Amino acid sequence: MERNYAAAIAALNTLQTNFVIIDALRKAGMWKNAQAIPEMIEWCQKIGYQPSEFDKIKPLHIAGTKGKGSTSAFISSILAQYQTDGAPRLQKIGLYTSPHLRFVRERIQINNVMLSEALFTKYFFEVWDRLESAATASGIAANDPVAKPIYFRFLTLMAFHVFLSEGVDTAVIECGIGGEYDSTNVIVSPLVTSITSLGIDHVGVLGNTLSEIAWHKAGIFKPGIPAFTVPQPPDAMEVLEKRASEKGTTLTVVERHPEIDSIKLGLAADFQKSNASLAVATAAASLRALGRTDVPEPADIIRGHLPEPFRRGLEQVHWPGRCEVRRESSPRIAWCIDGAHTLDSIEVAGRWFAEEIAASGVSRSTPRILLFNQQKRDASSLAESLHAVLSSALGSGSPFTHVVFCTNITFKDAGYRPDLVSINTNSVDVEALSVQRALAETWKHLDDKTEVAVQGTVEEAVAWCRNIARAAGDGNDEECMVLVTGSLHLVGGFIEVLESERI
Repeated sequence: MERNYAAAIAALNTLQTNFVIIDALRKAGMWKNAQAIPEMIEWCQKIGYQPSEFDKIKPLHIAGTKGKGSTSAFISSILAQYQTDGAPRLQKIGLYTSPHLRFVRERIQINNVMLSEALFTKYFFEVWDRLESAATASGIAANDPVAKPIYFRFLTLMAFHVFLSEGVDTAVIECGIGGEYDSTNVIVSPLVTSITSLGIDHVGVLGNTLSEIAWHKAGIFKPGIPAFTVPQPPDAMEVLEKRASEKGTTLTVVERHPEIDSIKLGLAADFQKSNASLAVATAAASLRALGRTDVPEPADIIRGHLPEPFRRGLEQVHWPGRCEVRRESSPRIAWCIDGAHTLDSIEVAGRWFAEEIAASGVSRSTPRILLFNQQKRDASSLAESLHAVLSSALGSGSPFTHVVFCTNITFKDAGYRPDLVSINTNSVDVEALSVQRALAETWKHLDDKTEVAVQGTVEEAVAWCRNIARAAGDGNDEECMVLVTGSLHLVGGFIEVLESERI
């Protein structure tokens, strides 16, 4: 095997779990269970680490349903403001998040910059080789599928290995799914734990109620370690508080910071103010734990004046594909991009889009387009809920003049770029456009005034939107507003299409 970046990505993609296996595990209730953490501890040991060694990277552990990636980005951006002034200085700050948009290297960052191809390749093969050596020593063939963990577990192992090898001063670690049985929960003693807004998601894994989901998320709480969350629905909050008590910690609920409205957040949208406020409390607690006595205690900072470094961190944060607007001049389009994979998140994205429309001042006659992908098979119920939440958010029974549903395949001719290959979806459904066609039919019944289309790839969906904008542009100087939402796979493919056109 060659030892270059392309080879690393090709090898990594072999660790993706096939859709059929995932589906069977979910139906059997075996996807996340009590064996997950003991198994992950064994993987850690196979690459030469005991979980307690991860305490050296002074981790901050973030779970939640909505906004955990954005909150992690806010935290990392705040911490970055403490790299030059005062003592102790934070020379290296790690950030581990998921999923990625364009490059898998986005998941593992140092000082808010993704790993270079060279560094990713180096550390990838170090972990890969250690796993193969461990397998061989146990009498297992190095190429046997059981010799290595699945995709997310491997990247989690790799992130810990990178951060230890690079000597980071602290690392923000975002949970994947849940918390109790999530691969990241091998962390023994984090500096702080935080839980963002909770909602219904991954029901086949975490449960069908907010209480069940809250139980899983609260699994990251640790004895004596500060824990924070935002205001939650009563049933979720009751579980979080009970779990905090059982785990031997105190849970602090962080309301919106009184100064947050005076800050132009790097991530737009009203709902990001809650994420930013939680980030403030989390960053303050971690900085204090790291010895920064010049930072106010969390109890004071969440109610009082925000120090200038905190304000800068909130303003300078950059998190592509989340409440991001990209503009084109020919044809005139405002692409409003926000990955939203749950109905709660889609509703929030719709409200943000409504804010953008109001701020732009465009007239009702200007096209409003929805570009959407979600590869779930319950398409009819999804479309009905999607139409309902967007109609409510946009204040109209016909929230869009045009709607296009596409798959998450990036390009018509080239297919997926290697970093975006996914075998975790039903390939038969993708090829037949069955989910997209069902979504389109349902939408037509819900709103017969809207022009609805189905496209096979993200690239073709983008071209379709541009054609609509181009046709509407004759004699009209207003921007065509397009909401790009749904899965982060769509958002990543969409950004890849736009960026590829610049090369």
